[in-house]
Amino acid sequence: MTNPELLQEIRYNEAGLIPAIVQDAHTGQVLMMAWMNAESLALTLKIGETVFWSRSRQQLWHKGATSGNIQKVVGVHLDCDGDALLIQVEPAGPACHTGAVSCFFRKIV
Repeated sequence: MTNPELLQEIRYNEAGLIPAIVQDAHTGQVLMMAWMNAESLALTLKIGETVFWSRSRQQLWHKGATSGNIQKVVGVHLDCDGDALLIQVEPAGPACHTGAVSCFFRKIV
């Protein structure tokens, strides 16, 4: 069930966005980071699948709408500062547009 008090504590940036870290609920692997606004978060909570805000296209983006790689939401957590979200999901396929399971496959160190 959604905690309306925590929704009120969300601190969106000056563009009305908050970073959302997406994590596989079963493996703990970080899959991707995307941006959400109040509308995309509300839709995510309503339909139970991730919906983000595309900064490049300036529109809502339902993850997997064209690829089929949807992300079923298992949990949504707000960090201690209220300025980042952790979205735990059951992915139906790779998170990355390259076909990689995770967008974080390029190791620097």
